[in-house]
Amino acid sequence: MQRRHFLGMLGAGSLAGLVPGLAGARPKLELSAAPGVEPLELSDAEWRERLTPEQYEILREEGTEPPFSSPLDKEWGEGEYRCAGCDLLLFTSAMKYDSGTGWPSFFEHVEGHLLTSVDYFLVFPRTEYHCARCGGHQGHVFEDGPEPTGLRWCNNGLALRFSPAMPG
Repeated sequence: MQRRHFLGMLGAGSLAGLVPGLAGARPKLELSAAPGVEPLELSDAEWRERLTPEQYEILREEGTEPPFSSPLDKEWGEGEYRCAGCDLLLFTSAMKYDSGTGWPSFFEHVEGHLLTSVDYFLVFPRTEYHCARCGGHQGHVFEDGPEPTGLRWCNNGLALRFSPAMPG
């Protein structure tokens, strides 16, 4: 078990008795995979071969890159944002906005291509999301985004691959 997960569980477990309802906290968004999105299961060695060490840390160990470190935060071209682990389409450029947080942010996602879970790493529950195909950690979703959804899908740039739209 990673130290990050152990400490998160320890903190959540300690607070569960003090804060009513914390022990049963659920994500606010419960998403399911779209039909046709089949799970991609690879061995740890295969993931390490496929990903850079930094991508592995984020996608497979639920790490976070430093804010303002990803060129995708400032990418404003037309195109698609795909999972760096399995190439599943997660977002389009029409869904992106500048949240000012230093991470690529989106107000919407491709339905059925992300799954959510509860993350207790910072002690209080947050909604974490993963690629529906490979399970790769992408980021967290918050309720401080723009209309029409009011959501901010805050994504690690290293967990994404940008595919520019073809001219024409």
